[in-house]
This record gives sequence, C-alpha cells and structure tokens, in this order.
Amino acid sequence: MAPSTKVAGGSVLAALALCLLTGAPANALPAGAYGSQGAYSQDGADAIDRVHGEPRPNGVQAISAKIPSAADLAGRWVNNDGRLVVAVTSARAAARVRAAGAVPQQVARSQADLDLLRAKVDRAARADTGNHLQSWGIDPVTNSVVVKTRDPKAFKFSAPGVRVVKVSTSFKQQAGDVNPGDPWWPGSESNCSVGFGATDAQGNKHFLTAGHCTNDVNQAAYGESGQRNKIGTSNVGGSRSINAREGDMGVVAVTETGWNLSASVNTWGQPAVTVTGAAEAIVGDSVCHSGNTAPNFECGKVRSVNQSIDYGNVVIDGLTTTDACSQGGDSGGAWLRGSEAVGLHSGGENSCTANQDNSIFQPVKEALTKWGLTLYTGTPDPGDDEAPTTPGNPRSTGTTADSVSLAWDASVDNIGVTGYEVYNGSTLATTVAGTTATVSGLTADTAYSFTIQAKDAAGNKSKPTVAESARTQPGDTGGGRTFVNGSDYPIRDYQVTISKISSTATGKPASPFKVTVEGNHTCLEDLNISVVSPSGRWYYLQRYGGTTCHPLPASKTYSVTPATTEAAAGTWTLRIGDNGPGDTGTLTGWSLTL
Repeated sequence: MAPSTKVAGGSVLAALALCLLTGAPANALPAGAYGSQGAYSQDGADAIDRVHGEPRPNGVQAISAKIPSAADLAGRWVNNDGRLVVAVTSARAAARVRAAGAVPQQVARSQADLDLLRAKVDRAARADTGNHLQSWGIDPVTNSVVVKTRDPKAFKFSAPGVRVVKVSTSFKQQAGDVNPGDPWWPGSESNCSVGFGATDAQGNKHFLTAGHCTNDVNQAAYGESGQRNKIGTSNVGGSRSINAREGDMGVVAVTETGWNLSASVNTWGQPAVTVTGAAEAIVGDSVCHSGNTAPNFECGKVRSVNQSIDYGNVVIDGLTTTDACSQGGDSGGAWLRGSEAVGLHSGGENSCTANQDNSIFQPVKEALTKWGLTLYTGTPDPGDDEAPTTPGNPRSTGTTADSVSLAWDASVDNIGVTGYEVYNGSTLATTVAGTTATVSGLTADTAYSFTIQAKDAAGNKSKPTVAESARTQPGDTGGGRTFVNGSDYPIRDYQVTISKISSTATGKPASPFKVTVEGNHTCLEDLNISVVSPSGRWYYLQRYGGTTCHPLPASKTYSVTPATTEAAAGTWTLRIGDNGPGDTGTLTGWSLTL
C-alpha cells in the first residue's frame, strides 16, 4: 500500500471533515477514508483524521509541534478520545498547552524528575538477577516509573514515584495467535483488522481481510505497529487482493515462526465466540463484527445483501449492509452470525444513525472460494454439557407504542456464551449476541412478559430469567403522542451520548414539537445537544460555547419547529456531545411530544 493517502484502492482527492461530537452525517466511505479539518469544528467538536484505518487525532502532530519540550512539561499522549494531552508542572505551561489546542494535565514530577527516577530504576533492574522482571519505564499518564514484575517482593528498589505492578506473563518476540478481529499493520501504514484464518490445500496458513488493506504486492504484514512482530506477507505475487467490482477482499500469508491461526474471535471483553463455520447472511440476520477500533465489538441487523456500493473512487458489487456501527481501523475485520463467519469489514458511515446502512461487509464465502481456501474453525468440546449461568438483572430500558427494549447482565459459561434468546411469553421473539434487545411489532397500551435464556456453542441453554414485565405506550390509538426513553447513559468528556426513541405517531409532528431532556452535568456550556429526526434532519437544542459553566437543569424542555416535510413516525435520536474536559454527568431520560 502507498502512504496515508491511499484508501479502498484509490487516493483521497479531497479532505472530508468528520465532526465526532456533533456527528454530522456524511456519505458512505471505506472504513479508513476519513479526511481532516482543523482541530475543532465551528461547534467546538473534536475531529479525527483517519488514515486507512488507525484512528489518528486530527492535527495531533501539528499541535504537538507547537509545544516544544520544556522543563515544565512531563510527557504527552493521545487519550482514548483522540485528544493530545500534555503533562505540565506549572500554570504557565498549562496556558501554552491550551493555546496550542491540546489538553493540559497538572502533575507533580517534571520530565527531569522522571528521567532521574528512570535511571535509578534502570540501574536496579540491571543489577537484579532474579529473572522476574517483565518491563520498566516512564508512564506519563500516571506521572511515574512503572516496573512490571512477576515477583514484586523480589524487586528491592523503592522510591516515591515508582510503581511496582505484579504481572503473570513474560514477553516473547514474534509469537502469538492470529485471532479474528485482531489488529494488523500493512508495512509502515496504519492498522487494519484480521478477518478469519484459513488454510490452503498444502496446509499453509493465511488470514482473510479487506482488499483495500492488501492492495500492495508482497507487502510485509506485522502484528505490532512500528513494523514489529512480522506475521507474514500480504498479497503474495499480486494475485491475492481484489478491490474492484468483483469485491473487497485480500489474503495475508502467515509465514513467520510462532504465529498460529486461531478460531477464537477477539471479542474485546464480550462473551467468547469460536468460529465453527461459514454462512451467507440474509436480511434481518443478527450479526456482530470485531475490529480494532473502539468499541471494537458491535452488533446489529443485516439490512440488505448483494448491494453495489459506490465509495467515490471505486464501485464494489455484492456487498452486505447492516445497521451496526463501525469506525476506521475496523477494515478487514470479522463479521459473524452467532459462531458462523459471514463477512469481512469493508466500509461504512462516518457517523452511526439508527435504522440506516451504517456498515458494509464483503461476504466471506466468496473470498474462500476465489482462492481455494478452507476456513480455520474450532469445534465445541464434544463433552461440553455445562449450561451457561442464568442472565442476571433482566430489565426494561424503554418502551414505545409498539416495542419494548430490554437489557440484562451477561451470563458465564465454561467454554463461552454465543448468544441470548428473548421470549415474549412462551414465544421466541428474537436472538441476539449481546446483552440488549428490542422486541417490536407489539400492540399499543398492552402488558407483556419477557424472559431471557443464554446459550453456548454446544447448544446448552441456561435457565430462563425471572419474568420482566413491561407495558407499551398508548400511541395514537390511545390518544398519546408522547414517547419516552428512561434509560440512564453517562455523559463523558469528548464523547457522544446517544439515546433513541421509536415513534408510532402518524402524520406530521406538532409545530412546535417538544423535547424534554432530563439529567445532570456540571457544565452545560460544554454540551452540544441535538435531536435527529427519522429523515436524518438535525435540530440543535443546545450549542457548545461559553466561558462560565452552569449545571444542566434536572429537566429542560425545548420547543422545536420541524421542517414542513418532516414525518412523526420512525426513530428519533438524541445526541449529547461533551466538548470540554473535567466535567461529568448522566442523561437519565428524555421524552418527545409530537
């Protein structure tokens, strides 16, 4: 692959502004084709420059260049929200950092203090002969020197600012498993994600991924950034990558010693999944995908199959669309229906909106057939007769006139939970991979009773949960046009809180219609609050800005004048973007009166 301008088999001809915290809609793009703009949009929202997958804070390098090393600085890093954070030891340094567009964090130790402490630890570590140390070095985030050891009592050096952390592992070079959903790096470029392991007729090892990640011939593939831990070679001989009308698929040959294929999906902390076979997804299937970019493991429904997708610089046929969310860096990652492989992540929307095509995948069976590969699978333990534990704390998280949303705590299994069955009375209503579900098609103003059962790959099922009762809202037939979502959602710095309401109201919304937001937050001026209609039109309720913080009222009602073409029915989405540091809050619920 070429340098950072190449995405999905072509070059980015123009920059695309991606506004995370206002989340303005954009046309479908390959998962890595995110352009750049200034550090903030006009609404104060942070932007992210995404180059062929790996998330890179927009302008981080330029911002960092404006902050030269100085005695009152003590390290810098990019936080989970894509912001450049700089450790400072003085108010003057904090002012310089803010002026450059970064976030200052006050710390006690200067870089010189840390360097001196690091040198002392280094001498002690070199003198240690106990073979128990894993690593040591400066951690700017905690403003300390961290020593990782398998036997903390054996490390004799101690001083203020030195943190000794117990670990149970040791590091090895160039070894590991290739799991579906893991990150991998094409040459010196930003990461993509592993799709699925596969073998050829001779037993050689490979993994499938996206074609726009493998378009360079004979390119080294690595398991770590910085061209470290080589896995093998991408697009061997130039015949193992397609990014054209035929599809978006490619092959990486796994050739290096110590790298093994694995059928265990990297579910990033979600219930374990072992790949047991391949399948063709159909519309309405519940599917999940694993990829390198947070939140890493996302689920949704298939909306269409065998679609021709125009990415702007290439048109690809035969792709599948879903309503699940995805981000740059997920390219090539694994899509599953339960434990069955169904696709390789191709692309999607920059933002994620309910009831629309958000993510796109290449059917995996087409890739297996094209290159004569056999999917690498695992099999459940034939002696596994242990059922998962019963899901805990079943609860209703929201109702409309025709649907009930449910959530529960995850089950535990000796091998791994593969999904959950949701029952409406004694009737199976839906099957999902995660711990939330919405049962729709219900009757207004009617009481229902739901139970949930967990299942594993061997077919064992847990006992059903206690019944959770919920009543649908009156809706139009009951004379009501107010819809409520009472679920709690945290409001976090530099993130977007999203809550949805499904309206069954007929005709047009009232003019004005009412949006009531309930919750708490320590700085209303940090917030962008908007509601997105079923048509995708944005209505701003509160704009980011101001120098003095005031708390978000416990309940605040906004009057909104709708467009003349707006319809009342469909999914309405409330979005709260927190654009400032150091403040917290919770959305405790909201309502929509149409």
